[in-house]
Amino acid sequence: MSIQDIQEEIVEEFSVYDDWMDKYNYLIELGKDLPPIDPKYKTDQYLIEGCTSRVWLHAGLDREGKMVLTADSDAIITRGIIALLIRVFSGHTPEEVKNADTAFLDRIGLQEHLSPTRANGLASMVRQIRMYAVALSAQK
Repeated sequence: MSIQDIQEEIVEEFSVYDDWMDKYNYLIELGKDLPPIDPKYKTDQYLIEGCTSRVWLHAGLDREGKMVLTADSDAIITRGIIALLIRVFSGHTPEEVKNADTAFLDRIGLQEHLSPTRANGLASMVRQIRMYAVALSAQK
């Protein structure tokens, strides 16, 4: 499934909920399902700068040259947000990740319903994923 297809699927899932509290609860559920990150990546080296909450993110390549992202956070909403981003970007080539747009975040209303500090954190998460994509594409 392409990045665009996954984003469309997420937009549809969020459209089921009219109330933002329900959407927050959905994000929390996504965070609960986030696979655990290897403890060796829960260090300062993997912390995303610009997030109020602590968010650790690691990226590597699988045998087919597709990105494998793992993450964790100490905040439940933030954990759901990073789970959403991993769902979209993990399993795709660094080039696909670098070139993907993130308009789906606006379409689900996430940006406008986050506090300014969380919105900055979201931008930092997307920026870090793109930086990993640039670094990993240079490795290939």
